[in-house]
Amino acid sequence: MGYRGKVEEQEKARVLRAQNRTLADIAQTLGVSKSSVSLWVRDVPFTPTLRLRGPHQRPHPAHEAKLRQIEELNHSGLERIGALSEEALFVAGVALYAGEGSKTDGEVRFSNSDPAMVRLFCAWFRRFFDVDERRLRGRLYLHQGLDLAATEAFWSALANIPTDQFHKPYRAVPDPSIRRHKHEHGCFSVGYGCSRTHREVMGLVRALLSSEALPG
Repeated sequence: MGYRGKVEEQEKARVLRAQNRTLADIAQTLGVSKSSVSLWVRDVPFTPTLRLRGPHQRPHPAHEAKLRQIEELNHSGLERIGALSEEALFVAGVALYAGEGSKTDGEVRFSNSDPAMVRLFCAWFRRFFDVDERRLRGRLYLHQGLDLAATEAFWSALANIPTDQFHKPYRAVPDPSIRRHKHEHGCFSVGYGCSRTHREVMGLVRALLSSEALPG
């Protein structure tokens, strides 16, 4: 398929998403991968529909109550967190790395399948450390059968790391006896090979987790 064909598919995908169609439905309709659709429509507003108990039946009251509570608590969370101050972002990033970052000496490395987590790490790392952009590396862990080019483009745009700075991806063979769901964007790692920077990050992690950092 040529470039024009891809553009037409993208436009059709965006129209269908605006009609509140699911990613899986759009992918099946257009005969493309779900990961490609997700990349094309990521900025199109979408409201999940309520699950029905059966044909022509109203959603279950418990499910409606659950969705209302989630919406209320999401709003409450936004109010409580607000816009992060410089200090709050600094500490949040240290806590994030303490939980999800590599502790092996020599390289700052953060891996996650959640795009929001990777975006937060990248914003924190660039904000508070002297980062040479040319030394940043990306590595993708992706199940076979998913669209590699679209997924690399997705993570490259999100992390602001050119794909020519990506390592060779690891393509995993799905095991149907273990996994029921695939991560459509795989798992992405951001790496930065610098021993001093890694030791600086780990010094902050140890300080955060020390008893001295806890309120009296």
